Amino acid sequence: MFTGIIQGQGAITGLEQHGQEMRLSIRALFALPDLSIGESIAVNGVCLTVEQEADNSFTVYASAETMRRTNLGALRPADRVNLERALALGDRLGGHLVSGHVDDLGQVMAISAAGLSHCVRVSHDAALGPEIIARGSIALDGVSLTVNARGPDFLEVNVIPETWRMTALNLWRAGSKINIETDMIGKYVRHLLESRGASGQPGRVTLELLRENGFVY
Repeated sequence: MFTGIIQGQGAITGLEQHGQEMRLSIRALFALPDLSIGESIAVNGVCLTVEQEADNSFTVYASAETMRRTNLGALRPADRVNLERALALGDRLGGHLVSGHVDDLGQVMAISAAGLSHCVRVSHDAALGPEIIARGSIALDGVSLTVNARGPDFLEVNVIPETWRMTALNLWRAGSKINIETDMIGKYVRHLLESRGASGQPGRVTLELLRENGFVY
């Protein structure tokens, strides 16, 4: 589990293609102490497992499904990526709950100045639309952001100067492919409603229904 608060950037130092899968070697551009083999780390918002580590560098392996669904396949040596280690119990939850399981690829449509910040419009598959709400949370390339505006197949976010500086979002350009993970709670509520509808029960949220499924106590 992650928060979408990026701890720093990494640089791709090696890519090994294995059919439709890939091993990535990454050098962290910030101190990454006590990294352990087997721990989870988010790379551009993709939850991966550390295989090897040494001298502030590590390797991870991405399956064919991960390569198909994310932008990891577009990476090249020296490219920068966003890195976040898994959340530990007791840590501050500064962003929102992020699983590291990317839902789909989006594409940057436009970037414009908004004071010292940047307003970014992103297109996405219309199937994701019901899980994206205005002023709700979303993870883009692993960064927790707030949806300022939305439409059936697009969303807009505002990236403040510190986030723009600290992350690889400053490398985005119109046409860039980016990883999208919608809000976890929204996904479960949607699945719950669709499941109830398919079973012939009313597809509407009630307090009792939310309580039964652990959303309300």
